[in-house]
Amino acid sequence: MDRRVELVITRIKHETAVAWDTPTLAALVNLSPSRFRHLFKQETGKGPAQYLKEFRLRKAEKMLRTTFLTVKQVAKQVGIRSNAHFVHDFRKMYGMTPTAYRRTTFRMMQKRKRRKKKH
Repeated sequence: MDRRVELVITRIKHETAVAWDTPTLAALVNLSPSRFRHLFKQETGKGPAQYLKEFRLRKAEKMLRTTFLTVKQVAKQVGIRSNAHFVHDFRKMYGMTPTAYRRTTFRMMQKRKRRKKKH
C-alpha cells in the first residue's frame, strides 16, 4: 500500500474523533484533494469519506458491545457529530439502531454465560 495512504489511515485510527475532511487528509500527505481521493480509492477500494465513515461505525459497534457509554457518547467519541446521522448510518450498516444492537448483543452475551454455567 502507498505510504501516504498508510499514513492517513494511521492518523484516522489514532485520531478518530477529529473532524477529518478530504482537503485536510490530503494536506497531511502534501497532495491535492482530487489526487488524494484518486490515490486513496485506488489503494483501498473506497473514497476517503466512505472509508472514514465505515471505520467510525465499526469502532462504534465495538464500543456498543464493550462499554457502558450512551449511544450519544459513543457517537461523539468516534467523531460523529449528528446523532440522527449516526443512527441512520448505523442502521444502514448493521440493520438495526445502535440501541437495538446493544440490546441484542447484551442478550446474546447473557445466553452464552448461562450456557457456560450449565456445562
